[in-house]
Amino acid sequence: MTKLCVPTEGVGGLDATVGEHFGRVPTFTLFEVETSAVEVLENTSEHMGGAGYPAEILAQAGIDVLLCRGLGRRAIQMLSEKGVDVCIGFTGTAREAIASWKRGDTSTAGEADACTRHAFHDHG
Repeated sequence: MTKLCVPTEGVGGLDATVGEHFGRVPTFTLFEVETSAVEVLENTSEHMGGAGYPAEILAQAGIDVLLCRGLGRRAIQMLSEKGVDVCIGFTGTAREAIASWKRGDTSTAGEADACTRHAFHDHG
């Protein structure tokens, strides 16, 4: 089964907005493609005062594909090492991001696509 993840700006599930800052979103909306099951995970990573990195938490949750607006170089690398496909450039709601992915409107992220606009993103 294919499990998608969309970093989201709240507990709205499929109607939540795609978050701008992958590691600092309050929630991750998970979507099981074959069953249409939806789960909302709280971001308990160290970026939010918890433990671990978002990529580790999501890999443990068994995601196969991340659909996000953008993310840092280290997150791309960590997710790729765990076998997670990283697709970037999504906006709107989680529902819209998933529909776009289903249509094949995706751009796979490589390290050259890493976001560097904000001070808290990866350095060097």
